[in-house]
Amino acid sequence: MNFIAHIRESDKTIQTVEEHLLAAKELAETYGEKLGVKHLTGLAGMLHDLGKYSNEFREYILQAVNNPAAPPKRGSVDHSTAGGKLLYELFHKDNISRYKGVVAEIVGNAILSHHSYLQDFLNPELESNYLSRVRDKDLKDFEITKKLFFENVISEQDFHHFVNKAAIELEAFLAKESSENTEKQLMFLTKFIFSSLIDADRTNTRQFEGNRTNEKTIDHEKLFSVYYEKVINKINTFKNDSNADHPINVLRTEMSDQCDVFAEKPSGIYTLSIPTGGGKTLASLRYALKHAKLFNKKRIIYIVPYTTIIEQNAQEVRDILHDSGNILEHHSNIIENENENDELQDGFMSVQQKLKIAKDNWDSPIIFTTMVQFLNVFYAKGSRNIRRLHNLAESVIIFDEVQKVPISCVSLFNQALNFLKTYAQSSIVLCTATQPALDFVENKLEINPDAEIIGHLDQVIEAFRRVEIIDLATNQTFTNEKLADFIEAKMEDVQSVLIILNTKTVVKNLYTILKERNIQASAYHLSTSMCAAHRNNILIKVKDDLLSKNKIICISTQLIEAGVDVSFECVIRSLAGLDSIAQAAGRCNRHGEKDIQNVYVIDHEEENLKHLKEISVGKQISKKILVDLNQDASNHGGHILSKLAMERYFKEFYTKFSSDLNYFIPGLNKTMTELLTANKNKSGFYQAYKARNGGVPPLFLVNSYKTAAEHFQVIEDLTTSVIVPFEDGKEIIANLNSDGSIDDLTRLLRKAQHYTINLFKYELDQLSKNDGLVSYLDGKIFVLKAGAYDREFGLNLENDSQLPLEYI
Repeated sequence: MNFIAHIRESDKTIQTVEEHLLAAKELAETYGEKLGVKHLTGLAGMLHDLGKYSNEFREYILQAVNNPAAPPKRGSVDHSTAGGKLLYELFHKDNISRYKGVVAEIVGNAILSHHSYLQDFLNPELESNYLSRVRDKDLKDFEITKKLFFENVISEQDFHHFVNKAAIELEAFLAKESSENTEKQLMFLTKFIFSSLIDADRTNTRQFEGNRTNEKTIDHEKLFSVYYEKVINKINTFKNDSNADHPINVLRTEMSDQCDVFAEKPSGIYTLSIPTGGGKTLASLRYALKHAKLFNKKRIIYIVPYTTIIEQNAQEVRDILHDSGNILEHHSNIIENENENDELQDGFMSVQQKLKIAKDNWDSPIIFTTMVQFLNVFYAKGSRNIRRLHNLAESVIIFDEVQKVPISCVSLFNQALNFLKTYAQSSIVLCTATQPALDFVENKLEINPDAEIIGHLDQVIEAFRRVEIIDLATNQTFTNEKLADFIEAKMEDVQSVLIILNTKTVVKNLYTILKERNIQASAYHLSTSMCAAHRNNILIKVKDDLLSKNKIICISTQLIEAGVDVSFECVIRSLAGLDSIAQAAGRCNRHGEKDIQNVYVIDHEEENLKHLKEISVGKQISKKILVDLNQDASNHGGHILSKLAMERYFKEFYTKFSSDLNYFIPGLNKTMTELLTANKNKSGFYQAYKARNGGVPPLFLVNSYKTAAEHFQVIEDLTTSVIVPFEDGKEIIANLNSDGSIDDLTRLLRKAQHYTINLFKYELDQLSKNDGLVSYLDGKIFVLKAGAYDREFGLNLENDSQLPLEYI
C-alpha cells in the first residue's frame, strides 16, 4: 500500500511519504550546510511528515481529493506531531544525553510547528505547548507509523547514527561562544532549522505540484562577476563626462574606489557613512558585488526603512546591471499572515495551500526589502516570514538609512546582525549619512574594529556641504495658510520648491490650498496613501520638470527624503529629528549645481504627532540644539548637521527611549529577549513552575517562542497590504481568482508588490463600512474597489472617488 504525502492537482499523481521525506531532507541539508548543521536540518526534513504514515491520513487525503464538496471533518488528523514525538521517545525520556536531548527539543519543536509557528517550551500559564504535544498527546497507530518509517525511509541503526552526527554538530555550534550565550545561540539555531524545514517542505511540494524534479540553479560567482564588470564599466563612463572634474564627482569616485578596496576584507559588520548625494547606491553595490565574488556569497540584500524607497533603488540597480529577472522587490506580505493551523490543507491543492507554497523565500541573487520585513523574518509569527531566514546566510546585507531602526527593535536588530555575522557567514554594511549610536543597549552590536569604509570623514562631510540650514522654527510656528504664503514668495526667486511635512493630513491640505491659489507652477502630492507604481509615475514627472527647469512645487511626507534622487533649489522641512533634516537637505542642490542653497526648517502647528512618538521626541531634541546654536553659533561644532550635533542628537534620542530599546511587553512585564533566550536560572516562568508544582519541568529549554511572536510587531499599529486598481493593478485583481498554476500565482504576487498600499485597522474598518474593500482567495488577499482609489491622493476612505477607473 502506498502511503500518500501529496496528490497532484493536474493529473492526480501520488507523491509517496518516503519520496517527500527524503526530498525534503535533501533540500534541508543543503540549507543547513551554510551553518555547518546539515544533519540537524536534514533530521527535521526527514521527520516532518512522519504522521502521514497512517491509514487515517491516507483515508483523509483520498476523501478530501475525491469528495471536494464534502471534505473530511476538521481536526480529524494530526500528522505533524509524530516526528517530534519519535525524537522525544528515543532521546528525551530515558538515559538522556544532554546534546541529544537538546536535539530532540529544537528539531522536535520545528517539526511539530511546521503548519503554524514554533511552540513555547514554557508559556505564561506555566504550561509547555511542546510537552503537551510530544509527551502527552496520544497518536493512533504510532507504533505502526514508526515501523513504516524505519522500513521505508531509513533503518533504525542508520537513524541513530544520523542523530549522533546532529548532536556533534550541535556541540560544535555551541562551542563558538561562551556558555552564557547558550540560550541565545539555541534560539537562533532553532529558528534557522525551522526556516530550513519550512522552505524545504514547501519547495519540494511546489516542485512536485509543477511536475519539476530539478530546477535550474544560478552560478552566483559567475553572475556576480558579470555584474561587477557592468558596474566598473558604468563608473568608467563617468570619467568621460563633462562634469567629471566637478569636486563632488571627484569625491564620489574616491569613495567608490575605497569601497572596492575595502571589499577585499573578510566578512564582518562595517559602516559606510557616505554623505547624502555621495553615490551611496552605486558604491555599496560595487562593494557588495566584489565581496560576494571573492567570498562566495549567494545573494545581495538591500534593507531600506520604507517601502517607498524600494522601487527607485531597485530601478537604479536594474539600469546599471541591465537585468530585471534576478532582482526581487519585496515590499510587504500581500497575503494575510497565517493565524490558524493549516495542517488540514496539506496534501492537496486548496487555495490556502497554493498561496502557502508559492515561491516567497528570498532566493533571488539581489533582493530589495524593508526593515519591517527583515525584523519579521526573525521575530514575527507565521511560517511565511521565517521561511526566508536561512537565505540571509552567506549574503552581503546592506542596511540603507540604518538610523531608522525602530526604537523598540534596536536590541533585537543587534542580536540578529550578530548572529548573521558570527554564524551565517554574512557581511553586513550599515549605510547612512548619519550613523546612529547603536550601542546604547544591553545587547550591543558586535561591530568590527576600524569599521568605517570611508576615510577622513570630517573632510568629506564638509566638502559635500551644498546647503545652508535656515532656522525658522525657534521663534515662530506655521499654519498651512502661512506656509502657502511663504511658498508663493519663494517661487518668485526659485524654480523649484520641495516641502516635507510629518503627517499625510497636512500634506494633503497644503496641496489642496496651493492648487486653489492657482500658483503658476506644477504642483505634485506624494504620500504612502499611493501605491509604488503611482508614486513612481509622479516622481518621473517631477524629475522631468526639474530637468526642464519648469516651475515646480512638490509636497510630500518623509517618504521622499531617503533614497529618492531629486534635486530642488529650495527645501522646506517641518521640524523633526536631525537625521530627517539631514535627509531633507540631501534633496536640495543635490549635485552641487549651484552655490550654497537654502533649506528652511519650520515648526508646523497643525501637525498631530500624538501617535508619532519618535518624530515628536526627535523634534524636541532638534529644537533644543537649534536654540543652543542661536545662543552661541559655536555650539555643537557650529552647525546643525555637524558630526558633534549628530552625536549629541542620537545620544539624547536613545537615552530618552532607554526603557523601550529592549522591546518591553507590558502585559507580561518582560522583554522579548527574556522570552526568547530565557535560561532556567533567570526565567520567571521556570521558577514559578517549580514553586507551583514542587518540581522542575523535564526540559533543557524554557523559551517562549510562540508567546514572543504573538506580541511582536515592528510598528505599534499593524498594517494590512491591499492591492489597488491602479494601472496594471486592475489586471492583477482580475486574474486573482483565475485557476492558474503555482508559478502563475507566484508571478502575480510578485508583480502585485508595486500595486499595494498598507492600511491601518481603522482604515480597513472605514473602507469596509463604506463598501470600498473586497477580499479574494478565501479572504487571504484584499483589494480596493475603484471608488476607493484616487488619481491625486491615492487611498479614498469614503469610496467616493469621482475619477473613472480608466483615468487612473
